[in-house]
Amino acid sequence: MGHVMEPLDPKDHLLERMLSRQNMQRAWKRVKSNKGAHGVDGMSIEEFPDSARKNWEKTRESLLAGTYQPLAVRRVEIPKDTGGTRPLGIPIV
Repeated sequence: MGHVMEPLDPKDHLLERMLSRQNMQRAWKRVKSNKGAHGVDGMSIEEFPDSARKNWEKTRESLLAGTYQPLAVRRVEIPKDTGGTRPLGIPIV
């Protein structure tokens, strides 16, 4: 399931590559296909695209500047087949 990407140019900043449009689109497709639950912000995956369009530049700038402060991860307990539960962390979209 590996993806072939263009060769890494040592002059490229890794964070800029991670935040590239291509990489963000690939990540969004994975999140959307998982049909996951909302995080602590309560935003569903259906609501995310509009929010991302409005806020992406500001978010990207704060990530590149090192000033981004992520929200807490929502914790839920998932039942185990053998009994009991296990913790699961759900980040915001």
